[in-house]
Amino acid sequence: MEKVNDMLDLPPDETLYAALVARDPAWEGRALVGVTTTGIFCRLTCPARKPLARNCRWFASAVAAQAAGFRPCRRCHPLGPMAEGDPLVRDLMARLEAQPDRRWSEADLLALGHDPSTVRRAFKRHFGQSFLDMARAARLRGGMASLAKGSAMIDAQLDAGFDSASGFRTAFARLFGHPPHRLRQGSDLLADWIDTPLGGMIAIADDQALHLLEFIDRKALPEGLRRLSAHVGGRVGLGRTGVHDLTEARLGAYFAGKAPLLDVPVVLHGTPFQQQVWRALQTIPAGQTRSYLQLAAAIGRPAAVRAVARANATNRIALVVPCHRVIGADGTLTGYAGGLWRKEKLIGIERGYA
Repeated sequence: MEKVNDMLDLPPDETLYAALVARDPAWEGRALVGVTTTGIFCRLTCPARKPLARNCRWFASAVAAQAAGFRPCRRCHPLGPMAEGDPLVRDLMARLEAQPDRRWSEADLLALGHDPSTVRRAFKRHFGQSFLDMARAARLRGGMASLAKGSAMIDAQLDAGFDSASGFRTAFARLFGHPPHRLRQGSDLLADWIDTPLGGMIAIADDQALHLLEFIDRKALPEGLRRLSAHVGGRVGLGRTGVHDLTEARLGAYFAGKAPLLDVPVVLHGTPFQQQVWRALQTIPAGQTRSYLQLAAAIGRPAAVRAVARANATNRIALVVPCHRVIGADGTLTGYAGGLWRKEKLIGIERGYA
């Protein structure tokens, strides 16, 4: 059988085979190998014995490998989230979960035997931001909780693991668009943290509805928070309402496989067209997916595929407005602002609801 690359942007076979032999984690999420003698496809980091170069075929996605007749390996699970298959990412995420208030630095990564530039590339590929950025966001959580409870600024600063007040304020301002002391004043909307099996989320709500629900590590979160704050005249504070409690309860039931419908009242801040797209997203049942073309047709705008894609990407109420249920026309998982690994997980969870 002639060896061909299934995507033109894959490098030469020799480069991929060298990465396979080295079990190079830099290729996680970028290439898979199919072994013609076994009919199985694997991650390049798979611990199994390596095949001969002449027996390898290379694929850019699991969908392409399966379409060519290969079965997924039972050792490296190439159908699972790519982030979970990267040992470097897996190790550091476990450490971050165990010590969310730790002040990480590049020196810490070097002490663990990791090259900081390799770590940076791996995390940006999987999550859209660096490991140090994710660690900084995790530390901010402690400060948010303290401020919401009325703690003094110095106590909140220490809880968040920052050595200086200016460092804490700078990080907070980067996230919310204004310093933390302003969040202590009277507010119309309140922000709080909600834990989920896929990571922490920021929920912003008033007494009536949810206005924003985003994963804390989403790259565009600061911009989304600033826009919402500007929309309501800066009156976004820290605290909790009954809508936060309802959202947390609905998310818990959803992840437990007990509630396919996240029935939470929402306020959609966007143009009439964006709101039309977001409402259409809410009609997609859990366990089903749609392409951008199908979504455009559903709102009566079949020629507006690109505009629909842009509206999908600007959704600020994750999961409740399920933009993760939109995939490529060829069945591949397209970009998801919360990270493709989360999109894979969410679609996997929802298969149980189908």
